[in-house]
Amino acid sequence: MRRREFILGLGSAVFGSVAARAQKSPVPVIGFLSGRSREDSLEEVKAFHRGLAERGFDDTNVSIEFRWANGRYEQLSALATELVNRGVAVIAAVGGGNSGLAAKSATSSIPIVFASGGDAVKIGLVPSLARPGANVTGVNIIFGALGAKRLELLHELVPTATTVAMLVNPSYASTPTEVQDVENAGRVLGIRIGVFHAATAMEIEPAFRRLANEKPGGLLIADDPFLQSERQQLVRLAERHSIPAIYFSRDFVDDGGLMSYGPNLVDAYRLVGVYTGRILQGDNPAEMPVVQPAKFQTVINLKVAKALGLSLAQSILLRADEVIE
Repeated sequence: MRRREFILGLGSAVFGSVAARAQKSPVPVIGFLSGRSREDSLEEVKAFHRGLAERGFDDTNVSIEFRWANGRYEQLSALATELVNRGVAVIAAVGGGNSGLAAKSATSSIPIVFASGGDAVKIGLVPSLARPGANVTGVNIIFGALGAKRLELLHELVPTATTVAMLVNPSYASTPTEVQDVENAGRVLGIRIGVFHAATAMEIEPAFRRLANEKPGGLLIADDPFLQSERQQLVRLAERHSIPAIYFSRDFVDDGGLMSYGPNLVDAYRLVGVYTGRILQGDNPAEMPVVQPAKFQTVINLKVAKALGLSLAQSILLRADEVIE
């Protein structure tokens, strides 16, 4: 009886081992964690795949598990934990710094490649850009760090403005730093900054009504993936209230906004793909410096400027990387 029990136990152990191996993916699995939605990230996901391809990875030798928070940042922690429990080889944490922070809280061992619009050091993703250490590295897109520069450009565009409204998502990790930067720049320029909050789609229109009642000379939309996903509504509201607005990403201008200043978001996702591929090939994230964009684009929609009655100085038009007629 004891011999039979031993054989049965041995068979069960062998079967369990085989089953466990069968359940393992034959290729490494990448966890893709985003604060944005799938529908709003089509071009960025394509760029991520291009970056992986640069390192020799495609759907034949790697698998990707996608998790989307759809602008509801409070869900990121649970989604990150799902990917950790799935046993992914690396996590690409994109769609805002909140994704990277959620992934970092969920694991200290699985490598993480983030894409953050805020300052990665200030929000706590890494202690240093040059030497990130631990299991975290990525791309510091620095959308938020350019808020002061956007205010300067808006001031050039509307030099008579003494008050500028700033629409922010208070739930986004880099919001406090960007607000402080813009307020500091406003004091230098003699511009009062009125800060208005919108953390959900339902809060956007009421926030616009409040800021429109202040009759600001201009509007600055703060860096935030959720606000980016609502760009068509934001552009329409700015047009309805006849407020000159500057945005952090050119897709706002493509959708009818006045002006944008910032780095190339699509290329940032390509770089995330490249870094993810490097880690799959054995590179240590602790020794991979955080990448920052080297070029920033100014895009102006001339048709919108004319509709607002703005007379653009030739110096502004000459500095623009693209002028949409």
